[in-house]
This record gives sequence, C-alpha cells and structure tokens, in this order.
Amino acid sequence: MAVRHIVFAVAPDLVLLDACGPLEAFWRAELTVAGTAGAGVAQALDRDKGVSRDAGRTGISVSSANSADSSNSASSASSDDAANPYSAASAAGSATSASSPSPSRRAPQPVAYRTTVASIDGGILQTFPGLPIVTERLDSLDDQPIDTLIVPGVPVDEHCTLQPELVAWIRRHAPRARRVCSVCTGAFYLAAAGLLDGRRATTHWREAPRLAQRFPNVRVDADPIFIRDAGRGEGDSVVWTSAGVTAGIDLALALIEEDVGHAVAMQAARRLVVFMKRPGGQSQYSAALAAQASANGPFEALHSWMTAHLRDDLSVERLAERTLMSPRTFARRYVDEVGRTPAKTVSALRLEAASRALAESRRPLKRIALDCGFGSEQNLRRAFLRRFGVLPLDYRERFMSAAAPQNAAVPEAASEIAEAG
Repeated sequence: MAVRHIVFAVAPDLVLLDACGPLEAFWRAELTVAGTAGAGVAQALDRDKGVSRDAGRTGISVSSANSADSSNSASSASSDDAANPYSAASAAGSATSASSPSPSRRAPQPVAYRTTVASIDGGILQTFPGLPIVTERLDSLDDQPIDTLIVPGVPVDEHCTLQPELVAWIRRHAPRARRVCSVCTGAFYLAAAGLLDGRRATTHWREAPRLAQRFPNVRVDADPIFIRDAGRGEGDSVVWTSAGVTAGIDLALALIEEDVGHAVAMQAARRLVVFMKRPGGQSQYSAALAAQASANGPFEALHSWMTAHLRDDLSVERLAERTLMSPRTFARRYVDEVGRTPAKTVSALRLEAASRALAESRRPLKRIALDCGFGSEQNLRRAFLRRFGVLPLDYRERFMSAAAPQNAAVPEAASEIAEAG
C-alpha cells in the first residue's frame, strides 16, 4: 500500500477545529491500518494513548517556543519525516513538549497516511481560537508528492482579504494532487484559485450566500454536509467541499473509506466516537432548528407543539385547526413564512426524532416508529432508506452510542433485513 501524503495548506487565522478534526481522523485510520498490517493491537493502543500526551503528533503547540528551537527541530525532523505519520511539522511541535519520546518509543513508518500542516511562511501560526500550531513552509513541499490537498477554513466577512500567496500556491499545486478538498470557508480559497468554477460546491450554510456572491461561477449548494465533484471531463480533478467543523470529520471519513475501505473508516469513526458516516447529501440543518428559524413568525407555537406531538395527526387540516385558519389559507401562509410545505416539516421532524432515538437508545423499532409518528416499522424503514440510504438498525450500529450493549438489537436485525428485502 502506497503511503498517501495529506497536505493541510493553512492560512493565517485558521479555524483550528477545521483542521484538527480531519487530521485526527487520518491519524486514527493510520493507527487502524498499522495494527492490521501487523504492528499489533497492543502497540497501536499504546500509541493511541500517547497521542494525548504528545502534542507534537497533532502539530499543536501548547506552549511558546523560540523560533530558533522550532527551526532546528523542523530541520532535524525532516530526515525522520517518514517515521512520523504527522510529518516534520508535527516533530517541530514536539520540541515544545516537556519531554521528547525516546528512540524506542518513536512511531513506526506510516503505512497509510503521512500528514503535513503547512503555511506560506511556516513556523508558529496563530489560529482563530488563539492556540498556536507549528507549520512547515509550503514551498518546502514543492518537490514532494501530494495525494490530497486540504484547505481548512478561516473567518470571513465582507472585509475579508484572502492571503494572495496562498491562493497562488493552491492554483499552482492543485493539479499535482489526486484530489483537492476544503473544510468550511476553505472553499473561498479554492474558489479564488479558480478550482470551483463551474462546479457544485458547499460551505458553512451561513457563509454560502457570501461565497455565491463573491464567486458567481461557483454553483453553491448550502444544504449538503459535503459534496464530491468529479468535474465534467476525463482529466478533471476531483474536488471535495464540506460544511463547518464536524462536517470536516465526515469528509475525512469519506476520503478514508474511498482509500482503504469501509472497515478502516468505521474503526476510525469508532475511535473518534462519531457516526460513521453521515452521508454527504445529509442536510446541514437540524429540522427542529430550521423550524425555530421562524421563531418570531406566526408559527413559533405551532412548531413547538408539533415537536411534542409527533405521534399525533399532523395533517394540514389538523395543523390549520391549531392555528385557527382554513386549510387552504394555512398551507399558503405556511409556505410563505417557512419556505417549505407543512408535510415536509412534519417528515423532517419525525425523521430527526427517530434518528435521535436510534442513536441514544435501544428501544425496539416498533416503539420508535409509533412514538415518532411513522405508524409502522415498514414506514420507518422506507423513510430511512429514502433519506439516508441505510436501514434504521444500520444507522444505530454506525452511530455506536454507548447507551446500551451492542448486541441488544441483534434479534431485531434479522427481521429488519428480511422485511427490507
């Protein structure tokens, strides 16, 4: 298996979690693949525990370091780069740790991923939350292969000026990469480099209108968690864009699954204690939050009532009765105020409630279906297959909630698969 070089090209004022989430996902995948390749479960777990003790592995500097020390560390680390899945930049970060790992504790050569965090000037970079990170210089990568180029987000507003040197570097080096990705507002950098022209792309829903206004050649879709656009021609590169912070983890898990398979991505997700994996087409919006968006409108009380009465009759006629309107007037005014039909809101609220119940409990499907207003298990299964492409119990298994023992729903699984078929 070829080791894939993942490069995080970061800008000043980097939103730290936009980079840390995917970085951690690739590291967890590396642990999994290394263990499978024969490194041994005990050794992998030992290294896993060491991640939290060694700030250098994540490239995060938790204490100040003088530039000379950082420079010397980065220089010496470059020769050992292959020995550290988190690259020479990470080794530079370890210079700020209280103690360095002994040679016998050094991580083995990477087998799946090698990651580098780099910026235009290199060195210590201040991030948006204030925690500094140690980075390599991007021009030091000019002669190195890049498998995946990832640009994390930065705060943006109407006065935001993108770093022109980073835009130019991305424009020059993106063609070298097998795929190019952005997390959150990193899409602004990809768009400025011309990589999103004519492509469908997403970003954080709050910044989507700004992205569309600033780069009219980009087909902005604010709804999905992430989008994979393979272009139109055979030689076009693959470009992935994603929404904010947690969507960056979903993106990384999708990349891992594409590279080394579902099993490794599942293990990485389990180590991260996240759902494996939210489909890219899943909406950024919570149905309940979307309903609350009209909190100052005439349907605030109705939405609260709907959320508390999902198993009741929520037909247009019943909802119109609650608002003291005729069904026709209610349906028209609801669409005008909320932007979608009452039926779509009801469906979204019920599906979200069922998803939460599956993730947080081991209640039988029949009970969840009744409590959430689906009426029957069959209706619940159809809704999950239509929206997520998975069966409800598959959704529950992937979320890996600690709410109940993992074998609690085994007897139910066989009947679900049989009925779905």
